[in-house]
Amino acid sequence: MPLSTQSQTGDDNYVLVASLDNVRNLSNILKAITFKDHAIFNATPNGLKVTVEDSKCLQANAFIQAEIFQEFTIREDSVGFQVNLTVLLDCLTIFGGSTVPGVATALRMCYNGYGYPLTLFLEECGVVTVCKINTQEPDEPIDFEFCSTNVTNKVILQSESLKEAFSELDMTSEVLQITMSPSQPYFRLSTFGNSGNAHYDYPKDSDMMELFQCTKTQSNRYKMSLLKPSTKALALSCKVSVRTDGRGFLSLQYLVRNDDGQICFVEYYCCPDEEVEEE
Repeated sequence: MPLSTQSQTGDDNYVLVASLDNVRNLSNILKAITFKDHAIFNATPNGLKVTVEDSKCLQANAFIQAEIFQEFTIREDSVGFQVNLTVLLDCLTIFGGSTVPGVATALRMCYNGYGYPLTLFLEECGVVTVCKINTQEPDEPIDFEFCSTNVTNKVILQSESLKEAFSELDMTSEVLQITMSPSQPYFRLSTFGNSGNAHYDYPKDSDMMELFQCTKTQSNRYKMSLLKPSTKALALSCKVSVRTDGRGFLSLQYLVRNDDGQICFVEYYCCPDEEVEEE
């Protein structure tokens, strides 16, 4: 693809240049975190981290490693900006997001630094479109202080089994209760909707359970309205890690394979709605 293999005039002026032979490797993972208009982009030599937040209760992060890109050049230790994610996705799919075999939209994304727009060069079948999107100074993302040393319970599941659970749970429930325990029921999802209470249990030795590490019994409730955006990431993923810390904060980490079989990660953090008294 010409955009990723040919050097563009004026590249020396850009603090960030990222190229992809297939734009879907970026647009699909951004769709998995699109639930608010604005997103914070933070680029380092390791790759791109894109953050979207709702109030101070929910945060989604998409991680696209530098190796995913055909070219990833950054001239500073860290480059940050904020853009309208809805507008960005409209631009990335300007050619329609074709899934026809052998037809892909190539992307060259360039950023010139503070105050400059994010410039996108998109090419498909010899046709090139240039989009410029206004950027803003990035807000400081919320620090949920969720660190691995404070994780009390963790399970890794095949995504298919969680998709099945979400299809069967009563989505009229205002909350989803997650129970994790070293003893039965081990890992339980509960709803309290119009049709009554419903539970979905996973045995710890289930074929769908890749890892089960629970040190204490915890039941926490999370607003369904906050969790619903994460189902976009679930739909794309092949595995999901569910973790809770001592405060009941929830981390959902999704492993996503792109069109080329490369691995990216999407992570959602959600604060608990209320703690349930252990019976």
